[in-house]
This record gives sequence, C-alpha cells and structure tokens, in this order.
Amino acid sequence: MNGRKVEDGGILYDENEPDEDDELQESPAASPGAPLAATPGIDWNEGGDVPEGVTGAELIQHFVNRLPNSPGVYRMFNAEGDVLYVGKARSLKKRVSNYAQGRVHSNRLTQMVRQTANMEFVTTRTETEALLLEANLIKRLRPRFNVLLRDDKSFPYILLTGDSRAPAIFKHRGARSRKGDYFGPFASAGAVGRTINSLQRAFLLRTCTDSVFETRTRPCLLYQIKRCSGPCTNEIRDADYAELVQEAKDFLSGKSQKVKAHMAEAMNAAAEDLDFERAAVFRDRLAALSHVQSHQGINPAGVEEADVFAIHHEGGISCIQVFFFRTGQNWGNRAYFPKADPQLSGAEVLNAFLAQFYDDKPCPRQILLSEPVEEITLLAEALSERSNYKVAISVPQRGEKKDLVDHVVANAREAHGRKLAETASQSRLLEGFAATFKLPAVPRRIEIYDNSHIMGTNAVGGMVVAGPEGFVKSQYRKFNIKSTDITPGDDFGMMKEVMTRRFSRLMKEEGLPDRTAEQNTDAADQPFPAWPDVILIDGGQGQMTAVRAILEELGITDQVVAIGVAKGADREAGRERFFMRGIPDFSLPPRDPVLYFVQRLRDEAHRFAIGSHRARRKKEMVKNPLDEIGGIGPTRKRALLQHFGTAKAVSRAAMADLMAVSGISESVARIVYNHFHDDAAG
Repeated sequence: MNGRKVEDGGILYDENEPDEDDELQESPAASPGAPLAATPGIDWNEGGDVPEGVTGAELIQHFVNRLPNSPGVYRMFNAEGDVLYVGKARSLKKRVSNYAQGRVHSNRLTQMVRQTANMEFVTTRTETEALLLEANLIKRLRPRFNVLLRDDKSFPYILLTGDSRAPAIFKHRGARSRKGDYFGPFASAGAVGRTINSLQRAFLLRTCTDSVFETRTRPCLLYQIKRCSGPCTNEIRDADYAELVQEAKDFLSGKSQKVKAHMAEAMNAAAEDLDFERAAVFRDRLAALSHVQSHQGINPAGVEEADVFAIHHEGGISCIQVFFFRTGQNWGNRAYFPKADPQLSGAEVLNAFLAQFYDDKPCPRQILLSEPVEEITLLAEALSERSNYKVAISVPQRGEKKDLVDHVVANAREAHGRKLAETASQSRLLEGFAATFKLPAVPRRIEIYDNSHIMGTNAVGGMVVAGPEGFVKSQYRKFNIKSTDITPGDDFGMMKEVMTRRFSRLMKEEGLPDRTAEQNTDAADQPFPAWPDVILIDGGQGQMTAVRAILEELGITDQVVAIGVAKGADREAGRERFFMRGIPDFSLPPRDPVLYFVQRLRDEAHRFAIGSHRARRKKEMVKNPLDEIGGIGPTRKRALLQHFGTAKAVSRAAMADLMAVSGISESVARIVYNHFHDDAAG
C-alpha cells in the first residue's frame, strides 16, 4: 500500500512497508547487544578499565589518551549498555577528541555525549574499511543517534535457473547461492510478479519447482493456457526450449529490440506461409513483451546501469527516492524515510544513507545523486573495493542524466508531501484516541490482538502494532498456540496463552517500563518503545476478564491500558462496544473518526491472524510423512517418491523394496522402515 493517503478514519502505512508475502516470525529481531563476529584483518581494541562513576566528556577523554592516529570505528554506550552511536574516523584519536572537548553542533549530540558511559574501538587498515564496517554495525545495532535506514529488506530479483535441463524462472530474494542468471533489482515483489507473468506469456518458460517438473507425467494447466511450453513432458524439444531461454536472457539483458525484431520476422514468415495459428502465437508473445516495457516507465537511452538517489529534506523529515536502472530498463523505484536528527542537512542524511543501503546489496557501476555529499570519493572507493569493479558516483549538472535526476527529485518531493500529510493525520487520530479513552498521554505504541482457528485446529494468535507513523509491520508477531490443555475452540484460553507468552518475554528482555521518564522526554528523542501503552483485544467482557487476570498475575496492570472491542448487535460495524477497567462499557457515535480508527486497527489484526492461520493450515495440508524421518533429505525423498509413487506406498514397502531404490542404503532403508513400523524399531 505504498504511499497511500487515507481518510481520517483510516490508518497510515509506511511507503516502504514489507510485502504481504514476507515471512513473519514470532521471535523479535536479534538483540542489538549480541556479540559481533570477528572481522578478518581488523583488530578489536578495548579502551581499558572504565573509571567508576565517570561519564560524558570526562570519560571520553580517558579513552582519547590511549587511542592511535589510525583509521577505525568507535561505539558509544550508555549506562545500560545500549549502543548510542557508531562512527568512523580517518584518525580515531582526532575524531574522538572532538567529543571530549565539547565540539558538537546540536542538542542531540550534546545529549549523546552526556549519556556516554563506555566506548569501544576497532582499528582498520584503511578509511574505506572503516566506512564499510561502520555501515554494517549501524544496520546491526541500530544506534539511537545515527541516521538509520528503516527498511533494509533485500530487493527481489528474477532468477533464470542454470542447474536443470529446462531452466525455470522464479522470483528470488537473499543470497545468490543457486546457479543461474539474476536480473534486477526490482523495487517490489509486485513488480517482479507482473514481469514474470508477462515473460511467461512471451517466452513460455516454466515456473514450477524442480520436484514437480521431474515427476509430471502430463502437461499442467499452464501449458493448456499457453503460459508454458511443456518441457516437463517433452512437449517441446530441449534445443527449442533452450532458444526460448536465450531469448528471455537477451530481453532481460537489454537486447529487447533484437528479441522483438526476431519475433516480428517469425510472425511475418508464418503469416506468409498462411500458418495463421503460429503467427498468432508470435503476435501474443510480442504483445506480452510490450506490456512489460509499458510498465517500466521512463527508460533513458544513456543510462545502462545505475541507481539514482534524490533527497527532499523539510519539516524534520527526509525522503530519499531511489530509481533502479539495469540493462537500460527501469526496474522501479522506492521511497525511504530514514530516521535522522532534524538538524542534519539533506546532504548529511544522504551521505549516511548510501553506505548502509549498499551494505548487503549489489552495487551498480554508476550512482547518480541529486546533490553532492561530503564523502563522495571515499564512498566510491569503498563500494569499488567491495564490488571488485569501478563504481562511479556523480552529481549530473546537464543533459539527459540531469533531467533524470530532476525527475527523481520531483518524485521525492511528492512522496515527502504525502508523508507529512499522513503523519499529521495520524497524530490527530492518536490525540483523539487518547481523549476518547481518557489516556494519561498520547500512545506511542498500540498492540492489537486477535486469534484465528477452525474448530480449534491450527490455532494462531496474531499481534499487530501501530504507532505515530502507522502500522509497524516489522513488529508484528504470530503465536502458534502450543498448549495441550486448551479445549479446541476456547478463545479465552488461547488469548490467555498469547498474553502470558508475550508479556513474560517482554518483562524478561526489557524489564518494566519507566513511564515517568518517558513522559518527561521529548518523543522525537525516544526510540520506538518495546512496551505498549495500550493493548486492544478483539473480544468482549469474557476476553477482557482473561486478559486482566494475566496482567494482574504479572503485576503490570498499571503499566498497560487494556481495551476490549466487542462487535455490536448482529456483528454490525459501527455498533461496537468498548470495555475498560473501572468504567461501564460504552459505544462511540457511528461517524466518529476514532471509531473508524479502532475498526481499522481491529481489521488489520484480524487480517494478520487469518493470514497466519491459513499459512499454518496450508503447511499442514501439504506436509509429507517422509519429512519427519531423520536422514531423509530432498534427494532421497524424491528418489523414494519416484520409485513408489506416494508416501503411503513407501510406508507399506518391505526392506528389500526400499533397498532397491537408487541412493537408499541398507541403513537408510532400516531407518525408513522402522519409522513406519513401530514394532520393528525395538
């Protein structure tokens, strides 16, 4: 829902929110304080014993006396051991001495120095190594006072596999460990999906998994609707399929005109031979290719491979717009809103953003910027060193590239304006929410809970999180209901388990929140809180009784405001009843914006819980008994299924039959046989 502007009754989403098909885990992200792996060629130095009770500039001066004049990275910690800031320097001694002498330029940095209770240092061989290490540490530790790239999710690519007689085309994220050709990056999974759909029609490439491909005995539906050429059952010769694969590679490599010209010639030749059915096939393939290009937007002729960055900085919010060009084609764009000190200039924010952006992503040979940054030469050297090829970074002043950058700047300005409007709308809704439910302060974190199951099976509890900037999808959690004591369909029991697991873990990892300190600190200076101010429960008095019992048992009744939202008569929207401790239940006027806001929160929790339940149910439905056998991996599983046909037939097979399967030794056959014959295991 990127960049969506909603009405007062809705809730806002980040423009860079995760895609719907991303996996959502129950456990939170790794603790920022987790030990860091040793880095080859880098010496990890401790600053010696820290004087007891000394903090701030005096403590920093204690470290300065021991620091070398070599390049490196430094980390600043508060008294609780949380990382406040990560920085890099050409000379550690000179850079850190600025903090000891009070050479800071903003209230936030002054506050950072005052809170510093410890420091750690890393020396590196060169300043470029320091820059790359700094970016890595910032992304891993997410320090409070650094410019933070909020969405560091990897970009999707198109993969044409190279480890099969009939290569397949897939969407791919993550490490490029599989043999094949990768094309991208694309701005979103949706852009990849649309492109693959069109490429299927244009080149008739398979999209099935290798296991399905190797076990098919007749063509699937995709062959019938002319989305696949059917290499699985030899409906097309391998040589002809290889030609289709090469055409797809050429198209994705920027040779689109050559491919289209070849198809046009084949279409005309078929028409001249009066083979109109074959000509129609080429006509449809040409139309599919045109559809791909029509969705790629602006395609400048002079930009073969580049990423274009533009920043618009105003009102304390920075928007960085990124356009991706590969093989002369535009593969989409994305807007980022990094967390940064409002007093920083746009160039300073962009400078810090770039190193983090390419920390775990492949870099193009050319990067175009909307304005110069301080470390442009150093950054180019660091990216070239990491990429093993020359990376050029420039700020175009004229010509086609300047026009392209201006186009990206305009997109950044528009996205920035939408973000400001959405943030203001969200603030008004949260203020109205606080007033309606008589909260002591405007909530910064709201957690909404819901359960989903079918007759108690595959029960899942869902938690979604909302804050000043809308839904925070990185904080969503799902809870697979594990208790065997809960009666199937017991919503009260399921909610009790979810609440117990959630807040027991929260207390163990974060301790109790200091509400007084939070109220006395500017919200802009606080990280997004781990503790909720409010929890919304999709349910009535019964659900709230179970929730209050858990909160009282854990001793956190005064730390969290719990609100129950029960559907009205006939489950009609607009007639919801609200339940809170100490006051009678009540309803809100049908057109109240706060009511719409709460409905949107509840509906999002319902959507997430149902989605998690369906994913779990689907996993159970396709679960294969062979998956439960230790020592039986994908290769042996495939061999067994190809030999016997079904897992049920494997379970009935004798030892001699199992040993007859290629790759199944006597010991492995014994493991499989014993798994299905309990009496034989002894």
